[in-house]
Amino acid sequence: MRASFWVSVLAPLALFSHSALAAEGPATLAGADWEKWSAGNDVQNNASLQRGARNFLGYCVGCHSLKYMRYARMAQDLHITPEQLETDLLIPGDKPTDYIISPMPPADAVNWFGKAPPDLSLEARLRGTAWIYQYLKTFYADPSRTTTGVNNLRLPNSAMPHVLANLEGVKIGVFRTVEEKGSDGQVSKRQEFTGFRPGEVAGSLSEADYDGFVRDTVNFLDYVGEPAQVARRQLGIWVLLFLLAFTVIAWLLKKEYWKDVH
Repeated sequence: MRASFWVSVLAPLALFSHSALAAEGPATLAGADWEKWSAGNDVQNNASLQRGARNFLGYCVGCHSLKYMRYARMAQDLHITPEQLETDLLIPGDKPTDYIISPMPPADAVNWFGKAPPDLSLEARLRGTAWIYQYLKTFYADPSRTTTGVNNLRLPNSAMPHVLANLEGVKIGVFRTVEEKGSDGQVSKRQEFTGFRPGEVAGSLSEADYDGFVRDTVNFLDYVGEPAQVARRQLGIWVLLFLLAFTVIAWLLKKEYWKDVH
């Protein structure tokens, strides 16, 4: 799947023009407990990482870069053949030795979205995988957001469109009005989220398949944040075993040296 800048940026905007308006009503999709959602990713799952790389380079690289990751390093770590890399993942014009840089000019990004999309090389280390997972799963239709047509529970008023709307569809957020009395006796009202319900725009994936898509993407970003983490953890086990064995030897040696000292 080749990365397509115009598809990833403009297709969701077209969908939003037909999305249903957010309204109060019974929630038919899970979501009230969204703050407890976890990606549950595993960076040792190479198949998941390969799918995540495909997802990122197909839907995300149009706006977001991975400025610390080279295509060649990614292909080597994830066991992607040079032919697969060239055919399915490289941005046209890029070479395997290049860093993964978005083709979007920063000036255009500021003009379209109000700010340049951030580099995602260290996003998983900065925010955590649960945060990214929740972010990609909690977009909902919001007519007041005239630029993107959506809002997000994890990052309210995000400048990013729901670029995965063609896969997930556009959900409707369900809120209820809650009245609270302050210490001064004044009553204030706030909107409390209670769940999601389906919108008029359906996605091409089922809820379970979209969830898998997001988990694979989060898994890939976790890998990108520290490509050597699997090797580091495996090496760490051997280091701990060595230190344990050395401690026993040192203790026995100490006993031998001090056995005649009273």
